[in-house]
Amino acid sequence: MKVKEQLLDLNPYQPGKPIEAVKKEYGLSKITKLASNENPFGCSPLAKSAIKENLDSLALYPDGYAAGLRERLAAHLNVDGTQIILGNGSDNIIQMISRALLAPGKNTVVPTPSFSQYKHNAIIEGAEIREVELVDGQHNLDQMVDAIDENTQVVWVCSPNNPTGTYVAEENLLSFLDRVPQEVLVVLDEAYYEYVDASDYPESIPLLEKYPNLMILRTFSKAYGLAALRVGYGISNAALIQKLEPAREPFNTNRLSHFAAVAALDDQQFIQNCVEKNKQGLKQFYSFCEAHNLSYYESQGNFILIDFKQQGDTIFQYLLERGIIVRSGNALGFPTSVRITVGSEKQNKEIIEVLTEMLQTNKANV
Repeated sequence: MKVKEQLLDLNPYQPGKPIEAVKKEYGLSKITKLASNENPFGCSPLAKSAIKENLDSLALYPDGYAAGLRERLAAHLNVDGTQIILGNGSDNIIQMISRALLAPGKNTVVPTPSFSQYKHNAIIEGAEIREVELVDGQHNLDQMVDAIDENTQVVWVCSPNNPTGTYVAEENLLSFLDRVPQEVLVVLDEAYYEYVDASDYPESIPLLEKYPNLMILRTFSKAYGLAALRVGYGISNAALIQKLEPAREPFNTNRLSHFAAVAALDDQQFIQNCVEKNKQGLKQFYSFCEAHNLSYYESQGNFILIDFKQQGDTIFQYLLERGIIVRSGNALGFPTSVRITVGSEKQNKEIIEVLTEMLQTNKANV
């Protein structure tokens, strides 16, 4: 039995270590997971109630069109329901886009380091990947435009970017969109949209009227705290959404996720509270970095990438043995860094104390 040749050397996505496995391996009673950019404050109580109220419907298939969620989401975004496509997380929509548009002989332009699934799905489809290196943690939009040719199908822009937390300012995005040919799809991945507070961050949805080749991705997995339920969505013009729909699997979002997401949208106060706590948490990490002369990128997400000038895997292991899980920069294109999810004030204080102890020990051993 032969699989696609491009799959033979392709590694599957590597999720973070499961909490129970870490507890058992290291004999720990408590684990603090700050590795996957999850919301440390959970989800809205309204979402929890919606799940409980609908537990008796588990035997039923979900609405394949997700009409209730689609209607509520469209009202929240001020778009038409036909402009939305729903996915099992926004990475499912990345998969749909890749399946629909990429093929051998076609190419896609990808910033790097950035979210791994852009490249991963392109490889599966046999397309050429044209990677453009970040400059000081930022997208090099000029080189990304230069990489486009007559065989380019998709250009990916991740803003805020994972893993750097940097963003594309409005002026730069508009200039970029003006230069991308209209037959090339620009996917603007805004998974961390709700956390952004930069004054020059663009409001992208109004841009859909001017740029028919633009698609925006967002998710309920981050600020909304519904990562377990896997609900992401894409927003674009209705004609493009209609063309992508055949690539969507039937029932690709589940019944409970529909109810929970609708309820979560009704609790914007919860989102505002989480965003404010995230800002304060980032300040904790900025103060730590400045006190120890560590390089970092100011983040518009709920995570921070810190350069410790030593192997990220070493720091990852040091923290793991002390009950804290982070993401090593080795897997993210920043081998001397680690990416840390912003936790609660208590969690942030805990990891900062452990990291301070590590730095002091390293200094004493020099």
